[in-house]
Amino acid sequence: MKILGIDPGSTRAGYGLIREVKNKLEFINAGILKINSKDKNQRLVELEKEFLKLIKKEKPDLAVMEKLYFMKNLKTALEVAQARGVLTLVISKYKIPLLEYTPLEIKQNITGYGLSDKKMVAETVVKILKIKNVSKYDDATDALAAAILGSIKINSKFQN
Repeated sequence: MKILGIDPGSTRAGYGLIREVKNKLEFINAGILKINSKDKNQRLVELEKEFLKLIKKEKPDLAVMEKLYFMKNLKTALEVAQARGVLTLVISKYKIPLLEYTPLEIKQNITGYGLSDKKMVAETVVKILKIKNVSKYDDATDALAAAILGSIKINSKFQN
């Protein structure tokens, strides 16, 4: 099973791809979709275009996206919510099952502590996937953490 983790954003969205093979997780790829447009409406069009390329190339079996549950800046929250809408629409059009978790849920399940910092999440992801380095962007590491949690949750449903 190929799992795509997504850390949504209005100017860049992190993604992380893993594959589950015989109860082991394999790292495939991680990075960011950088959105260059200055116009906030064009950003959404650009995000859709870049995300479609990723979906068509990788053909994930499952998507796991970080939920937006708290933002200090209302303007930023609205823009991220719009980006999440675009991502959700593309995922739905391709009939890819989608799981959503808050950052707290992801951190709690991956590091054992819901208030872990970005560095701790990155270190734990690297250990779980047995890789040397992920990305210089926290967005990619957070997306991989989401993908790992998706694998955990899917497998726990089968074990009950």
